[in-house]
Amino acid sequence: MVRDDPQEEPLGEESRAGDGRDETENERADRNWEELIQELRVMQTGTQVLSGFLLAVAFQPRFTELDALQVGLYLTLVGLAALATVLALTPVGMHRSLFAQGRKPELVRVASRIVKANLVVVGALSVGVTALIVDFTLQRWLAVIVLIFGTLVVIGLWVALPLRVAHATRR
Repeated sequence: MVRDDPQEEPLGEESRAGDGRDETENERADRNWEELIQELRVMQTGTQVLSGFLLAVAFQPRFTELDALQVGLYLTLVGLAALATVLALTPVGMHRSLFAQGRKPELVRVASRIVKANLVVVGALSVGVTALIVDFTLQRWLAVIVLIFGTLVVIGLWVALPLRVAHATRR
């Protein structure tokens, strides 16, 4: 049986037959773990940049010019940035806790789900920060358009495109 997400494939004989690799369960878990760690590195860098921007904003002289809606959005974005950081570090903490216990296949399955959840948070954070900047520097109605357009772009690139590629490769 072949599934769309190789990180969630069962790690037995049927998965080895499904993708043409001759790997043991542990070899596949090690490879998938390395791929997840690479993904987390990319996510963490983006999250750090956005978090740094958000932290710096509060110490700018014009921060006091934010209206109540902007302050609420700002605080929500700070919360999302913190959540993204914690989610990105969770697989590392789990790895530390489960190290050398032979639990890597389970770790990979759980970490894959955490990475997917973090993508949602990072997407919302990216779109939200952009909307906040547009709202503050230009106009609210334009920020709403940016928010809607940004959300559609994230959904299109992170959900629809992979589904389309998966559908095309099944043919």
